[in-house]
Amino acid sequence: MTVHSHQRAQVVTERAPAAQIRRFQGPNGTELFLHCRPAAIGRDVGRQVEDAYAQLGEALASEGASLDCVVQETVFFRAIRDDLPGFLKARERHLLSRGSLYSYRPATIWIQQAPVDPGVRLEISATAVVPRFRSLSSSWNLWGAPPCGCDECFQASCRVSYLGNQKQLFAGNICGEPTTVFDEAYSMFVAAEGLLRQEALDFRSVARTWIYLRHMEQDYAELNRARRTFFQHAGVAPPPASTGIQGAPFAVEHRFAMSFYAIHSPLGVPRERMTTPTLNEAPSYGADFSRGTRVVEANRAVLIVSGTASVDEEGRSAHVGDFGAQAERMLLNIRTLLEGQRATPADVVSGITYLKRPADAPRMRRILARRGFTGFPNALVQASVCRPELLCEMEVVAALPLPGAR
Repeated sequence: MTVHSHQRAQVVTERAPAAQIRRFQGPNGTELFLHCRPAAIGRDVGRQVEDAYAQLGEALASEGASLDCVVQETVFFRAIRDDLPGFLKARERHLLSRGSLYSYRPATIWIQQAPVDPGVRLEISATAVVPRFRSLSSSWNLWGAPPCGCDECFQASCRVSYLGNQKQLFAGNICGEPTTVFDEAYSMFVAAEGLLRQEALDFRSVARTWIYLRHMEQDYAELNRARRTFFQHAGVAPPPASTGIQGAPFAVEHRFAMSFYAIHSPLGVPRERMTTPTLNEAPSYGADFSRGTRVVEANRAVLIVSGTASVDEEGRSAHVGDFGAQAERMLLNIRTLLEGQRATPADVVSGITYLKRPADAPRMRRILARRGFTGFPNALVQASVCRPELLCEMEVVAALPLPGAR
């Protein structure tokens, strides 16, 4: 079964195009998945910012959408401490020139995960929703002050929108209180639930998280301990899909940052854990997340595949020291997770590929193309994975028509 969509994403082997977009059309609206980068590479971060957002605006316009349709954006920085202040000024200037300064209010994730192509200071991934019946849809923002009170911290942002009879929440830039490693991680989950409680929800509504660690090897074990403790206290079972990956928040005081996607309906939201015979379950080795989650939304059935690496059926790292074999095993695991839900790589609408070594990017693109993982927006960024011997990791989202839909 293939996704009913229109695609403008290109097959790329050596360098990404300036804009990639994939569309999914459902009964309640159109969902757009985009990845944009500056077309002109130069030292001026402001020009790269304006160029990247120009690419985003043009890609949206090509699908009859606009910037005010964007519900979530992730900005991948090469050097967040150097570039975020200039980014904010240039972004504001560009949005003001387009008349979108006060209507562009997505949930934002700003993280240091360097784009793999040299000279690129930042890239943007975004999700946009165009409701079929605008009169029956609504959206608004929630804000959460950082629990730490750091001068450099940004408010956690959450975009809430209705599509059909379901409420969707996209949130980003969530931090905890920087004390001990465990307490900072635990308080980050508490802060996330604080946002949810503004909508009378709790963490059990969360279908997917992204957790960024400044020091992956040093702090991953304590993050897992804090996550497990919080999930036990909050009654979160089964755990949501997740990616835990190296990424530096802007504020130097913080070791962690989080974003999430949650969904709620008074009628309930059918949800199913995805499994595959090629992978064991992550909680067996202390990492409380599901390999993937299938969620039946109002507009589609979405398959959310967690960050997936070269791990075997026993949870062991496979093909240590061999990048090509690791990439192949990673894609095998993702493919079989999709196949368990009667989906294929052709149904994928977005992805992020994390590489420990940027020099592996050309080879990674060739392997992705050979295995059919093309035709969708896919950010390639530098980040260390949860184990030092693992060289790559990938997450994807696939979309299928609702049962009985044309």
